[in-house]
Amino acid sequence: MQGSGRRTVVGKVPVVMEGLYASVIPKIQYMRVTVISPEIHTYGAMLIGGVLRDAGYEVDLKTELAAREATPVLLSLYSTQHLISPAIRHFVAAHRAAGGAVYVGGPVSAAPEIVLGELSPDAVCVGEGEETVLRLLEEGPHEGISGCAWTDKGAMRFTGPAPPAPMHRPLPLIPPDIGSQDIRGASAYIETHRGCIGACTFCQVPRFFGRSVRSRDLGDVLAEVQAFKDAGAKRLSVSGGTGSLYCCSPDGAVNDEVFAALLEGMAAIMGPKNISSPDIRVDCISDTVLDAIRDYTIGWVFFGLESGSNRVLRLMGKGVTAEVAARGVEACREHGLKVAGSFIVGYPTETEEEYEETRDFIAMNSLDDVFVSIAEPIPSTPLADLVLRTPREENPVYMPHTGEYSSLHLTEAEARSFDLQQHADLFKPGLHVVTDEVFSAYLAGVRKDGEDVRRVTELLFSYYGGR
Repeated sequence: MQGSGRRTVVGKVPVVMEGLYASVIPKIQYMRVTVISPEIHTYGAMLIGGVLRDAGYEVDLKTELAAREATPVLLSLYSTQHLISPAIRHFVAAHRAAGGAVYVGGPVSAAPEIVLGELSPDAVCVGEGEETVLRLLEEGPHEGISGCAWTDKGAMRFTGPAPPAPMHRPLPLIPPDIGSQDIRGASAYIETHRGCIGACTFCQVPRFFGRSVRSRDLGDVLAEVQAFKDAGAKRLSVSGGTGSLYCCSPDGAVNDEVFAALLEGMAAIMGPKNISSPDIRVDCISDTVLDAIRDYTIGWVFFGLESGSNRVLRLMGKGVTAEVAARGVEACREHGLKVAGSFIVGYPTETEEEYEETRDFIAMNSLDDVFVSIAEPIPSTPLADLVLRTPREENPVYMPHTGEYSSLHLTEAEARSFDLQQHADLFKPGLHVVTDEVFSAYLAGVRKDGEDVRRVTELLFSYYGGR
């Protein structure tokens, strides 16, 4: 290694630690560490891998639950479902029994008491973990490390969430098979900023990263795009919750010229048909934003529309009305863009009439693609609090459906999801036939979705009580 990084010793081997985080740890006890994100290489896992690499570690980046005995493991978990996975629980227990430490981070860290109770790792890295993980690996959990939770004599010790991490950091550790990965059409999602001005009650982003937007330097982002291309990535997508909030003003006003420059720079490296910027709020668009998406990306916009009912939208904290959403869809069409939308059904207190308003919204706006999910109470969100206050017999996730699909033995939430997916197909541009195969796929999907949401709900009940 070149440069003037800090020098330390592992056994008799001197190691020079380069980069922003080199000064965080005084020495390295282990040269090798394994970073695991189940099933896919998440951006967060690759980012932590890059931080560790620049601090002098030899990093194994994996998507399967496997590691060398006695090697420290960082589990980057992005789904609440991971907390109730028998395979993950078994891996943690087996690896610790073999003498290896296991630390858990990622979005699930928002509920450290559940992580500790269900998986029993050595510690949880709570919040933005770029600095915390280095100190955990060197020192183990203790009161002097912020963003750290662990179990001591049967009780949880917690030092509070880690402070916001610097937005200038090492390049991610990019796996050699990144080109074969496909996450909603992209090899990877590039983080351009952290935080969101929104207050959606079902979303973890503003609770995890805050409601103040922190953006990365454009040069740093483009250098990362080049590194992904050099490693074989075929298509990249902009991450960060709402892409057009990149470099927005403190009050959330969109800096559309800078956002356009971001997409133009990414397209110059990857090619415009290999860039997507799907996740946009309907109230964070402008002519410049939409033209840039048309000119420098695959030409799709993904709106989190969620409901056609204004009361439900207020309950969700969306900050927009169905009328504003419809105007956003129309604006995209005027700029030659295709529009996909996500919808959430089964929100506690959602009535049948309000669900019908969502059906009407889809019929009137003829979206190019539609994604439907059942309301999942992610820990630490207001939706989770609402679910805990709602009796099971009044929650659509548990209520038996007694209408058109009663013979399928679905819950009300499952029936609405099943119905809405078929309904959306009737109004997509072009011919979309609900064949027996499609019918069966939708049915299997909503049953799994419903079961997963109930498992998470029961997990919340077991830790926080409820009705």
